[in-house]
Amino acid sequence: MADAPNIRFLDPSSPPHVSTLIMLSGLSALAMNIFLPSLPGMTAYFETNYRVMQLSVAVYLAVNAVLQILIGPISDKFGRRPVIIWGLALFLLATVGCIFAPNAELFLFFRMCQAVVAVALVLSRAAVRDMYPQDQAASMIGYVTMGMAIVPMIGPAIGGALDEVFGWQANFWMLFGLGAICLALVWQDMGETALTSGKTLIEQFREYPELLTSPRFWGYAMAAGFTSGAFFAYLGGAPFVGTEVFNLSPAQLGVYFGAPAVGYLLGNFISGRYSVRFGINRMIQWGCTTCATGMAISLGFFLTGNGTLYSFFGLMTLVGLGNGMTIPNATSGMLSVRPHLAGTASGLGGALMIGGGAALSALAGALLGPGTGATPLLWLMFATSALGVVAIRVVIWRERQIMG
Repeated sequence: MADAPNIRFLDPSSPPHVSTLIMLSGLSALAMNIFLPSLPGMTAYFETNYRVMQLSVAVYLAVNAVLQILIGPISDKFGRRPVIIWGLALFLLATVGCIFAPNAELFLFFRMCQAVVAVALVLSRAAVRDMYPQDQAASMIGYVTMGMAIVPMIGPAIGGALDEVFGWQANFWMLFGLGAICLALVWQDMGETALTSGKTLIEQFREYPELLTSPRFWGYAMAAGFTSGAFFAYLGGAPFVGTEVFNLSPAQLGVYFGAPAVGYLLGNFISGRYSVRFGINRMIQWGCTTCATGMAISLGFFLTGNGTLYSFFGLMTLVGLGNGMTIPNATSGMLSVRPHLAGTASGLGGALMIGGGAALSALAGALLGPGTGATPLLWLMFATSALGVVAIRVVIWRERQIMG
């Protein structure tokens, strides 16, 4: 579908409206972080320790990564629409399991099952690439993934408030309600965008080496993975820093926690507005550099004894800004390496990004403890964002060598 598609809202025979895709990406992001201000309270509720409950982030991301590897080829074979519908239905069942889990072990099991909502993010991006060419797809992905900024920007604040008034389960009831709305919206609005493959599912999986042997795919995947790694480390460590270092309540933590999302919203807007004009490589480089610069400044404050609540969370907006510029463009690059494998590329690229994020989230939780302060988390975030700069510079250098 190289030409602009003919989209009719709430018509399941036409491609999905952008608002439907924004809702899907927003739900996927919200499921990741709405309950984070509640982690200390959930630790007490289940009579366990913080590191066990913090695994609700790491295991979710790990399963999410594995599922993304499977989702891409399955959707290339059977289509985007049925895979999203089944995924959202299973997400609703898993959410009910989280709400009524009697102990931490069962909660973590159902939390892993919730990761099936990965279909919403992976296939909303793949649907965009189905409908638009590379540079225009980068712009559209930038707009679509604004849902990943707008919703989580208010999600933790709402989640913290819900926790204080109704308890932590209210966060998951909210996810259930929004998941049901998204399922109804997909059913009524999302027509199929993929050209169904004539290959068997095994043949679809056998095409992974075509992507894995592409240096260009790896360059874009690593740029996105390292830069987003700073954000995932933040997800794993910021609740501890906010609660233990700055003594914030769940509601206060929810407000400050959304700082990266403010930057991410702006970064996505910049991607949507300027990716066609400047090209994806330049946008990725600017995004990676912005993220690394923000972490270098924040780390400098804490190493000199001048770090504060406001410097810690305020400079996280630059992490969000950098991610908002990097991820849509790097995603478009990954999906454009082999356009006939757009779903597979979206899944594999997302798996690399989320899988690395799971490891960094767990590592952030392990590095933080009594007396550590915020510095270990900031070092980790700076290192990963700096590697993102290296990754995109290698891609640009390689392209210049080939064209020269």
